[in-house]
Amino acid sequence: MRLHAIVSDLATARSAIDGGATVIQLRLKDVSTEELVERGEAYRELCDDTGVTFVVNDDVAAAVRLDADGVHLGQDDDGTERAVATQLILGRSAASVAEAIGAVRSGAAYIGAGPVWATPSKPDADAPIGLGGLAEICAAVKIPVVAIGGIDASNARLCIEAGATGVAVVRAAHDAAVLSAAL
Repeated sequence: MRLHAIVSDLATARSAIDGGATVIQLRLKDVSTEELVERGEAYRELCDDTGVTFVVNDDVAAAVRLDADGVHLGQDDDGTERAVATQLILGRSAASVAEAIGAVRSGAAYIGAGPVWATPSKPDADAPIGLGGLAEICAAVKIPVVAIGGIDASNARLCIEAGATGVAVVRAAHDAAVLSAAL
């Protein structure tokens, strides 16, 4: 849970793993479940070969078909019950203490808290919660919290100091070695 690399291409996934990523989260927006499964097989194999946790973003059906370790769902995504029933590691996004507590109640194994800072990777993201909001979420739940949103090597350590178990990165995934050193 220390370093989640959220990726959409295999080269970045390899680079992130080489740099110390502990979780690869495959995020392919606007593709069908069929295409996600087809493209996801290479990521599943890479993660199996390297012992890295493999998580699929937003699509429980694809996660099940890929025999992924887990699935990460946003507040508006369906599939929580199926993810729990199929024993996938369930990650849930939360931008507030109330959302985090709701995620725990729904069976989440970890929380993706944020965005901590503004991020160009997700223009429709909630307003930044800052380190204070991150600390509040971390204090409110007993499951791991992974900070996300605007994180890079210059601020990743601050997230850990605020109580997060780890960080998740999109833009900085190719800099996993630098991030790992900063954590």
